[in-house]
Amino acid sequence: MNYKKISIVAILVLFVLIQFFRIDKTNPEVNPEKDYLTMSQAPADVSAILKASCYDCHSYETAYPWYSNIAPLSWFLKSHIDEARDHMNFSLWADLSDASKIGAQENCFYVIEDNEMPLKSYTLIHRDAKLTDENKETLMNWFNSQTGQ
Repeated sequence: MNYKKISIVAILVLFVLIQFFRIDKTNPEVNPEKDYLTMSQAPADVSAILKASCYDCHSYETAYPWYSNIAPLSWFLKSHIDEARDHMNFSLWADLSDASKIGAQENCFYVIEDNEMPLKSYTLIHRDAKLTDENKETLMNWFNSQTGQ
């Protein structure tokens, strides 16, 4: 076998081997009483938009997609979800101080206004998560109303 064939076989073997290193897709238990949507009494339209566009990464209600079963994509996905939850976790809303809640909602306003969220890499695959101009306006108005601005 020549070098090219050996390299291809080695890459394929490595790809198969890394499939045995699975990510933990267990979501922590959710207490609805601590969740943002419950505590803020968000209207149905706001709740629907947040669930469709934000909750997969920013809560403990992640619905892992098919590609979460394929390493190394699964590792990349898990890293993004963990980082997203560190920045903002709607499932742990009750644990934030009042000042942190205001700051978090202001941050939500700005990342939506600046088209930073949801991530473009996410909306390429999850087209239903893409925010329309109307969705953005609805969310920004909601977050403004919650922060007293």
